[in-house]
Amino acid sequence: MNTTTKYAATALAAALGVTVLAGCGDDGSAGSGASKGSGSTTVTLVSHDSFNVSDKVLKAFTKESGYKVEILKSGDAGAALNQEILTKGSPRGDVFFGVDNTLLSRALDNGLFTAYEAKGLDTVAADTQTDEKKRVTPVDTGDICVNYDKKYFADKKLAPPKTFDDLLKPAYKNLLVTENAAGSSPGLGFLLGTIADQGEDGYEAYWKKLKANGVKVVDGWEQAYNEEFSGSAGGKKANADRPLVVSYASSPPVEVLYADPQPKEAPTGVATGTCFRQTEYAGLLTGAKNEAGGKALLDFMISKTFQEDMPLNMFVNPVVKDATLPELFTKFGEKIDTPPTVAPEKITANREQWIQSWQSLVLK
Repeated sequence: MNTTTKYAATALAAALGVTVLAGCGDDGSAGSGASKGSGSTTVTLVSHDSFNVSDKVLKAFTKESGYKVEILKSGDAGAALNQEILTKGSPRGDVFFGVDNTLLSRALDNGLFTAYEAKGLDTVAADTQTDEKKRVTPVDTGDICVNYDKKYFADKKLAPPKTFDDLLKPAYKNLLVTENAAGSSPGLGFLLGTIADQGEDGYEAYWKKLKANGVKVVDGWEQAYNEEFSGSAGGKKANADRPLVVSYASSPPVEVLYADPQPKEAPTGVATGTCFRQTEYAGLLTGAKNEAGGKALLDFMISKTFQEDMPLNMFVNPVVKDATLPELFTKFGEKIDTPPTVAPEKITANREQWIQSWQSLVLK
């Protein structure tokens, strides 16, 4: 989730930087620990830029395990994964977080992770546990969906779209912006959503029509949501003119949380018939210097302490079955009960061909 995630607290609160190393520890000395070998008191988590966790939760992990956490942020989820593939066997950290079901096979096929069954895995929803070899641990889920600018549609006296087919209607011409499916996790998720909805035999014709209806493609979520989408706080400042964007079902709570004053109603809505379910995983990197610390961190990431901290920091859903969601998240977010999906093995077998087909149809 670029997303995943996650993505929104970073962008709207401007709390997290790009490709920075952030440490947690009372004495501020966490910066060099990861290079000291297996006896290190520091564990390094490599992730996409949108990873976010409360200081008090990291301190709870340190108190419980004895390990301080460094977070190495490495760009969008796809870019972060590519960097790990380039350094496989000599990883930059101990645990990688942020590979999702759209890219998981790429990580597994490259042997990035060492198998480890995290403590507490029995409390994690069974439908998220897709790797029988336990090379990755499910951490969160999120639904990639089209978001809409409520004010735009109210002013135009136009009903917002609800489904993938609605996006092809003339009324929505030149209104949608999406991310590049070749390099963006939300963009790829949206492509997979159209494949799940339209079928493998129908998605190409669908994208031809969507292109003819004026869909705009940009590199990543940050640009799409905060520069092109008229409904976001960033988009308003940028005088954005696209009232439809591919984002997440949990994006509306972000707009409420960071508004001043907070509105009684989210300014954005979700087209609930345009969603695709994304699951994010974490794994112990093969060749990790601090394997024991990495395992402890994976255990902690599926604890209730960590899982209940995620929704308002990364705007994702917990995978632990008895984790509680905060009121703001449940009040303003959209719960998608049965989003379209594509089986992981089908994604593995077809992803590159689907992306190439999409590029030839949409970008040329």
